[in-house]
Amino acid sequence: MEGNSDTTAEMFEPSQSETREGQWTFPAVPRKLSSEEERRLAADTQCIPEFKRNKLEVEARKNWDLFYKRNSTNFFKDRHWTTREFEELIAATEQGNPKLTSLLEVGCGVGNTVYPLKSANPGLFIHCCDFSPRAVQFVKEHPDYDATRVNAFQCDITSEELTNHVKPEVVDLVTMFFVLSAIHPDKMVQSLKNIYKVLGPDGLVLFRDYGLYDHAMLRFSKGHKISDHFYVRQDGTRAYYFTTEYLRDIFHQAGFDEVVNEYVYRETVNKKEGLSVPRVFVQSKFCKRIEKS
Repeated sequence: MEGNSDTTAEMFEPSQSETREGQWTFPAVPRKLSSEEERRLAADTQCIPEFKRNKLEVEARKNWDLFYKRNSTNFFKDRHWTTREFEELIAATEQGNPKLTSLLEVGCGVGNTVYPLKSANPGLFIHCCDFSPRAVQFVKEHPDYDATRVNAFQCDITSEELTNHVKPEVVDLVTMFFVLSAIHPDKMVQSLKNIYKVLGPDGLVLFRDYGLYDHAMLRFSKGHKISDHFYVRQDGTRAYYFTTEYLRDIFHQAGFDEVVNEYVYRETVNKKEGLSVPRVFVQSKFCKRIEKS
């Protein structure tokens, strides 16, 4: 299907109108394209002009703020799947450790990860940030917001020091779900270096984002390609589609070692449009590398 509408099939994960039909993981194998898909991708060679690319970068915060203004807190479902996919999110408070576990949620949106985790983990303190001031305000207006357990703040992780909001090396876990893909590839390594500074010595980054040849990538028509694997939606928000190799490389440059790094394939049904489409995500864990003196 061609086009680039702001439908749920192009954003983050299944929404209220979609259901997951199955899930398969293949550690290092990109999805195989059909001949028609290969033809369409091969024909889409022209990137948008430089002035437009620069404009999108300058207006990135405004475009995400407008997204949350339009959709409020109603666009995405709460992410109850996180504790199923990442056992660390439950194990951190189930081992009888009296130490208060600290987590940083990067790209928190309106709190779809924050509040399910807060409810499931009574001992968890959550720092959470987003590029959009409006999204952060929605987090703070949530009826379950509690400043003794949640520290919500606006932050541009590509340039701003996270240590202005979170003390160095105090965070045990970092969650990054469908956020790095919205950042320009040239700024990804620096963003990860900023995260490295607040993560403790034994800390982990838990990661999930778009994978190469996801259905959302294949929906883009000509005129939306910024660079290889990087596209702009009609609303000005952007999405990068990762290979496991590229993800491993940028995390390694930022000081992390790979623990798990694999593709997750899903068949997702969009009830509204009557479609069954292939979704591809990359799901990974990276640990903070401690340099030996």
